[in-house]
Order: sequence, then C-alpha cells, then structure tokens
Amino acid sequence: MEDLKSHAIVKTHELALKGKNRPWFMRKLTDNLRTATKGAGVERVWQGQLFVGLTLTDESCWPEVKSRIKDVFGVAKFYKAYELPQDLDGLKSRIPQFLEGRSFNTFRITTNRADKRFPMTSEEVNRDLGAFVKDLTGAQVKLKDPELTLYVDIQVKGFLVYFDEVKAHGGLPVGVSGKVAVMLSGGIDSPVAAWQMMKRGCQAMFVHFHSYPLVDRTSMEKAAELVEHLTRHQYQSNLFMAPLGEIQKKIILTCPPSYRVVLYRRFMVRITEVLARRNRAKAIITGESCGQVASQTLENIAVVDQSAGMPILRPLIGHNKEEIVDMARKIGTFSTSILPDQDCCTLFVPKHPETKADLDTVLRLEETLSVEEMVRDAVENTERLHFASPEAAAPAR
Repeated sequence: MEDLKSHAIVKTHELALKGKNRPWFMRKLTDNLRTATKGAGVERVWQGQLFVGLTLTDESCWPEVKSRIKDVFGVAKFYKAYELPQDLDGLKSRIPQFLEGRSFNTFRITTNRADKRFPMTSEEVNRDLGAFVKDLTGAQVKLKDPELTLYVDIQVKGFLVYFDEVKAHGGLPVGVSGKVAVMLSGGIDSPVAAWQMMKRGCQAMFVHFHSYPLVDRTSMEKAAELVEHLTRHQYQSNLFMAPLGEIQKKIILTCPPSYRVVLYRRFMVRITEVLARRNRAKAIITGESCGQVASQTLENIAVVDQSAGMPILRPLIGHNKEEIVDMARKIGTFSTSILPDQDCCTLFVPKHPETKADLDTVLRLEETLSVEEMVRDAVENTERLHFASPEAAAPAR
C-alpha cells in the first residue's frame, strides 16, 4: 500500500463526554500527540470529527509512531488508516489488496459518514461493501464479535479505511487537570501513584528525599530512572532531590524512637509543599496504601496530614500490595523499583514505630525542633533535575 497516504487515527473515550469543554480537551490531546511523536516520522497532526489524525511521512514510520501514541494519555484506541478518494468503486478495487494475507470467516463493515453530502447513508455503504466482501471471500457477515472489521470513515477529502485496533490507556490528556507534586521514593508504590494521576490529566513534578552522604546515591539514581520512564507520558518533568539527612539527625537527638517515622513524614510533607507552591502545584501525591506499613495507619495518616496546608491525595489508598505490584509491572516501573538501594526511610528507623500517633504528642516534640529553619535549609539545598521525552521535544535551555 505504499502508493496510498497512511495515517494514525486516534479515538478517545472520556473526551467525548466533556460537552462544551470538549474542544479544549481535544486541542490538548492534539498538542500532546504532536509533542509525543516529534521526530518519529509524522508530517502533520490534525483534528477530525471526534478523532485526531497523524499523517505519516511513509508507512515505515508506523512501528515507532504506534509505540509513541500508546503512551499518550487520553488515547483510548487508534488505528493505521489509508486515505483513498471519495469513490466507492475505487475502494472496492482496493479491497482485495487490503485483505491479502488476512484469514477470516466472519466480518462486518462499520461506516462513519462525517461528510453528510455523500449520497449514501452509512447503512447503505455497509450493505453495499458487505455484499461485495461476502462475494469476494465467502465469509459471512457477523455484526457481533466478527473476526474482521473493516472501518470506513467518509471524510470531506476522501475515505479513511482501517482494520486493526490498537488499545491504549485512555484517561485524560496530561495538562488538563493542573499540576501535582509527587513524593517519589525509589520503591514500587509512588511511581504507580504518579502514573495514575498523570492518567487523570495531571502534570507531575517529583520530589525525592535522600540522606546522602549518610547513605550512598542509589535511591537518587533510581528516582532519576523512574522519572525518566514516567516522562514518556508528560514530555517534560522536574525532579527535586531534597536532603533529609540533617533533619533526621536532629530528630533522633531529641525525639523518642517510636515517633521518628511520623516526624520524618511531616517534614517531608512540609518541604514538598514549599516546592509545590513555588512551582504552582495544587496538591501533594503519595503512594501510601491504608494499613500497608506502620506509617500508613489511619491515625498516622491523619497526623501527617495535619502538617500540610494543601490537599494530600493517595491514589492507591484502597489497593493491596499485590494489586500495586501488578500495576507497576504493567506500566514498566517494577524492574527499576525493586533494585536494591539505600533509601532515606530506612535510616534511623526504630524496630517498633508508633502505629497510632497522638497529635498532641507530636506537636510537643516539634516544639523542641527549629521546624521552619530545618525546612528552609532543606529547600535551599534541594537540587533540581530536568527531563524531556522524546529528546527531540526538549526546548533549548
């Protein structure tokens, strides 16, 4: 089919339900697709009727374009389509070529008539082409669960013809739901939480807490690798490397061991909030799951939340570990997350942490600490790393 122009035709799901705001959502999806496929062999990205089209420079670009589109949130499914003149007899002459190498006993024709000036209705086209394919192949028409579906979109400029559906993640285009600050450890849970929020249209910035040089840099390296992977879904990311070691040393000098973890978490939230506000993020995201570890009991979660002046969202709060691991495998972060590291949360951790922290006790303990100064010092010593994906999309810096 090298003589025909080929396109990727992207269909959405939720975006069709957005009413008067749908054009804005579609523009954002179009912009994201343009960024995601930059340098992959796409010569034009354009909007059709409830779909986005990407015109390929040639058919050999399809594998790379296919791989890039699958990572774009807001895409429910997509197809490789061929463009033909708006001529039914011309389409019929091409059908033997389209069907070459395909084995099927049942089929259906699905026509969408976007150009209402076309003289035949969608049903009339379905019946006409269905009879033609039946006579040509001997296969039977089956409207539910056929082995092959031939799609025909009747556009003003011609026909778009396609067959094989490629499923994608769906969700909303990244950027339509505002910015969030993700507290990213080197573990399994927080990258999955970030992925879930990006799928809901949020742009994520990442904050990783480390205790270097009290420990080595392995957790920092893992965090960078995870952000690099997740940036494929949002194209530009900032990772803030925030030091926690000095804060931990001061806490262990004045506070009982059982309360260390809760105090660490409250400082991490405060530091994340400062960085979030500086970067116009509206909420903090964590990978916590209710009851999974000692710091994630409802009592401790409530005490930690008290230290925040903005919402803390926990997309995984109702999931168990097995479910989170399955999601991590699916999104491609699991293999990095399980690499051994020296995480800040393992430093100075007591054998028996408090599972039902008392807020009054925590507040009294914090009175022995220079909280504002400790937060300010950590923020001032935070390092920012920038990531871009694909590399061709990176702005000049």
